[in-house]
Amino acid sequence: MEALQLLSAWTIPAVVALIPAAGFVRGVRVYEAFCEGAKEGFHTAVGILPYLVAMFAAIGVFRASGAFDLLIGPLAGIARLLGAPPEVLPLALLRPLSGSGALGYLSDLLKEHGPDSLVGLMASTMQGSTETTFYILTVYLGAVRVTRARHAVAVGLLSDLAGFAAAVYVTRLVFGGA
Repeated sequence: MEALQLLSAWTIPAVVALIPAAGFVRGVRVYEAFCEGAKEGFHTAVGILPYLVAMFAAIGVFRASGAFDLLIGPLAGIARLLGAPPEVLPLALLRPLSGSGALGYLSDLLKEHGPDSLVGLMASTMQGSTETTFYILTVYLGAVRVTRARHAVAVGLLSDLAGFAAAVYVTRLVFGGA
């Protein structure tokens, strides 16, 4: 077992050392290539910044206006019919918009209901089964200056819906009423 722990401890440092070594052997000017890549990454980050600011501002306005709470109320009954506790509904709506907001809400759910409760298990499964769709689309499409994302948004949201539905179904199947 000690050899396995030693291997585990040295795997990442070995990979980090091997990549520049392989570049050096091939005659690549490793430091200059690294700096050029970092500069390109910086320019990409600056280029997508307006898109990120716009997205975060829109999310903030949506939540602060009370529209988020108005949306959740009528959907609670539908969530119950589908077998989902209404407490996980805000997570289902937050997750495509904001990873940090969804993680914060998940943390609150786990504190309130416990990680082994049906709510905790289902919310954790939802968090792992879905993506921050609008953030991803903002970053990737903003980086390449795509302005028409209609189909990408629809596919992303359908994927999130499938992830939420699968999380409800699988959690109920595996853990029953927990």
